[in-house]
Amino acid sequence: MKFGEKVRKARLAAKYSQKQLAEMTGIALRTIQNYESGERMPKQKETYPLLADALGIEVSSLMDDNADFVIKATEKYGSKGHEQAERLIKEVSGLYAGGELAEEDMEAMMRAFQEAYWKAKEKNRKYVPKKYRSISESGSES
Repeated sequence: MKFGEKVRKARLAAKYSQKQLAEMTGIALRTIQNYESGERMPKQKETYPLLADALGIEVSSLMDDNADFVIKATEKYGSKGHEQAERLIKEVSGLYAGGELAEEDMEAMMRAFQEAYWKAKEKNRKYVPKKYRSISESGSES
């Protein structure tokens, strides 16, 4: 289940409107709507505990590999990394939308694309903006 679906399911289970959830967390209503529709994912990891606390669920139940990938890309490469990570997830998800691939196979494919993203970024590190170079060099992971 994707992040937005998890938020929506937990919100409905808690019997909150999107507006109530926005007020409880201090997150803009439009942002909550974008999360639930799958248009956006949080840019900061602090957003996950805010949502989890308001919804009365564990933070880990909101997180998935895609969320972790987007957060790491944002931390290492700023807003451009965030946009690239979100676009990669949407485009790869589109490859198998409506297909007959098993869930574990889809997850393995997504992990492979994410690994390719990190390798490409490492290979092209000289193109990283200067303000993010020290972050990407010190936090370099595969």
